[in-house]
Amino acid sequence: MARQQFTPEQHSVRVLKVGERVRHILSELLARQEVHDERVSAANIAVTEVRMTPDLRNATAYVKPLLGKDESEIVTALRQNTAYLQREVAKRLGLKFAPKLKFRTDESFDEADRIERLLNDPKVARDLDGDDD
Repeated sequence: MARQQFTPEQHSVRVLKVGERVRHILSELLARQEVHDERVSAANIAVTEVRMTPDLRNATAYVKPLLGKDESEIVTALRQNTAYLQREVAKRLGLKFAPKLKFRTDESFDEADRIERLLNDPKVARDLDGDDD
C-alpha cells in the first residue's frame, strides 16, 4: 500500500491536532489524579501546550501548577512518572508510534507579566502617550 502524501499545510495541521489530543489526554489524566504520585495528585496542574515534532515521535508538554507553587518539584515528579504517562497516552491516542514525552515548565505567563510591567512603567507610558505633531 502506498504512503499517503500530505501537503505541508496538511502535515502541520495534523501535527497541531495530534499535539492538542495529547494535551487533552494528559490534562484528563492529571485532573482525574490517575498518576500514582502524591506530589502530582496533590497539585492542580494545567497542561498549557504540547508541541509535537513533525514526525510525531516526540512531544514537549508545557505545564503550569495552578497557584504557581513548587513548579520545579512538580516537573520533576512528572518526569519521574513519564513511563506511565507515555503508556496511557499511547493507549488512548491510537497512533502507530507513541510519542516520547518531555515535561517543561511553562514560562509564557511569567514573560507576559514581565511585558505588562514594562508597559506600565511610567517612562514607557510617557513615550507611548506622547504626540508626534
